[in-house]
Amino acid sequence: TIHYKARDGLDIAAVLTLPRGKPARNLPLILFPHGGPAARDYEHWDWIAQFLADRGYAVIQPNYRGSTGYGHAFEKKGEGQWGRAMQDDLNDAVDWMVKQGMADPKRVCIVGASYGGYAAMRAAQRDGSRFRCAVSYAGVSDLNAMMQYDAGFLNHLGRKDWLKKQAPNFKAVSPIHFPEQF
Repeated sequence: TIHYKARDGLDIAAVLTLPRGKPARNLPLILFPHGGPAARDYEHWDWIAQFLADRGYAVIQPNYRGSTGYGHAFEKKGEGQWGRAMQDDLNDAVDWMVKQGMADPKRVCIVGASYGGYAAMRAAQRDGSRFRCAVSYAGVSDLNAMMQYDAGFLNHLGRKDWLKKQAPNFKAVSPIHFPEQF
């Protein structure tokens, strides 16, 4: 686990997996945000991170604001920050890796599932010049459509208020509304 500072000074922990037997210099980088976002990454066996590191990639898994396990105040910092400051925290992880000399800024890919998949699509849409590729699996591209489709699954709209707190303006942070930016 490493720590870096987000642009607003918030301390962010991240799990870093490096290729075995290679110097940690100028490596291609996979930014791998977890799902949830009320979840977190730990130092434990992660077959995807290990597979990618075995292929020569550095893999960083930031526990961005809103992640669990760092106290209520840290989790609350993610409120209203889907696609915004949470996204900045991910970019700041890349910047930290580049500043340390570990990552090649021209060979960065973001990969994620669920909320991490949303973050990958948002990165490609909002910050596309930073990434050589983006892979989203089970990611949401349209928060409003997700809310309409999942209303029953999300406790008969009981979680709608919760999601509105996370992303007060669904359209502004839904990548589907900005195809020209990809």
